[in-house]
Amino acid sequence: MKQSTPESVNTPNKFAGLVEFSPGFSPRPGVSHVLFDFDGTLSLIRQGWPEVMVPMFVEMLPPSPGETPEVRRQLCYDDIMRLNGKQTIYQMMQLAERIKERGGTPCDPLWYKHEYLRRLDEKIQHRQEGLRSGQVQPDDCLVYGSRAFLEHLQNRGLALYLASGTDEIFVKKEAELLGLTRFFGPHIYGAVDDYKQFSKKIVIERILRENRILGEQLLSFGDGYVEIQNTKEVGGLAVAVASDEANNGAGRFDEWKRQRLFGVGADLAIPDFRDAQPLVECVFGEGTPVA
Repeated sequence: MKQSTPESVNTPNKFAGLVEFSPGFSPRPGVSHVLFDFDGTLSLIRQGWPEVMVPMFVEMLPPSPGETPEVRRQLCYDDIMRLNGKQTIYQMMQLAERIKERGGTPCDPLWYKHEYLRRLDEKIQHRQEGLRSGQVQPDDCLVYGSRAFLEHLQNRGLALYLASGTDEIFVKKEAELLGLTRFFGPHIYGAVDDYKQFSKKIVIERILRENRILGEQLLSFGDGYVEIQNTKEVGGLAVAVASDEANNGAGRFDEWKRQRLFGVGADLAIPDFRDAQPLVECVFGEGTPVA
């Protein structure tokens, strides 16, 4: 894989930022439906969530004999990030399993999920209140260039969908705070307590079935492995949004995300949406990367 520069991309409007293509990338002029993940892909309201979940896991997990705090923390971090993109409950199920492995008696995973959400809410409450009061501008809590990119896709007549591992009630509320509801309308989906009733795979299958389209007509954007993997499974085109959430607008890749998402089959990677028009032109074959 190579990292493109403005000179290495043959488009009417050259890329201003970093774009990286997999060797197997090919344009999809037939794309008609676009699926977005939410947290870390569009929304930054929950930026810093690992700083809440990891300490909670470390606190709840009984230490093994001779285990250092650093080793226990790394184990928790690896478990959490391996499941990033899936519903939050799966991370809590993993925590409960680890506790059981170490001879402890875990609580119900749903209890851990609600406790995590309580702690996270304390961390992000100021952002939500700032958005409600107008003291925080919505674009300050969006991955750089998101709104212009969504507008560009909508103007091209593409159908937009949103699916998140975060609970649907929170996704809809936060999408409204960010002014994104108008792009997705009724097509905003998220987790529910009965976790078997929702998954991104279910959403993708529903998009294909209800719209009677082929997988190759689906384009997805995400910063978690689940949406990338599920999109590739049906033959869609998957864009990794390897966003550096803590440094929004810097235009740099989060290297862990970039490597992880290419590892599960991403067709290309971007750090944000600064190159809305040339990126879409490239996907549709109106401009393609030079080999």
